[in-house]
Amino acid sequence: MGHVAAWKVLEEMIGDFRKKGATVPAEVMGDLKNAKTMIKILKADPSRGEILQKIDEYMGNVESYLVSEGAKRFGPEYIEEWLKRVEGAGRKIADEEEEERFIPGLPRQQTWIRVLPSVELSLEKLKALAQESSLLYNVQPDGYLLVYGEDKTVKAFVKKIATKCGLKAGK
Repeated sequence: MGHVAAWKVLEEMIGDFRKKGATVPAEVMGDLKNAKTMIKILKADPSRGEILQKIDEYMGNVESYLVSEGAKRFGPEYIEEWLKRVEGAGRKIADEEEEERFIPGLPRQQTWIRVLPSVELSLEKLKALAQESSLLYNVQPDGYLLVYGEDKTVKAFVKKIATKCGLKAGK
């Protein structure tokens, strides 16, 4: 079963909900994150059958919320389309593709990097460098600075950081 592919479809559906102005409860987002964690655990140790049940449980919770709320807010045609996508994704045999990390609220097309401030590069300096580079940023609860924007711009930002730290910037 294509757990990663089905997970990605549910993630896209949540993004679509948000674009349409609907909010998604924290419990549902938690279940989506937990499903992703369990998928990674299953990949690391496929012999643990109970993990499969947990994945199905978490993804079932997310799907049931999205289906019920989507039907109320956007109509049955909307849900029918998404259910076909989830079903098709669930039929994929292998989850071989490398998935990107999920950052809630970050547009999919954005490239991002997390930077831990240091003595050489304080949080304020990193913020200033991000602003100079026309990048958006958020300070995360764990102290990292999440910097995101266009691919070329993020790469230029990384080169600036390397230069400030006295490192040679590679390609």
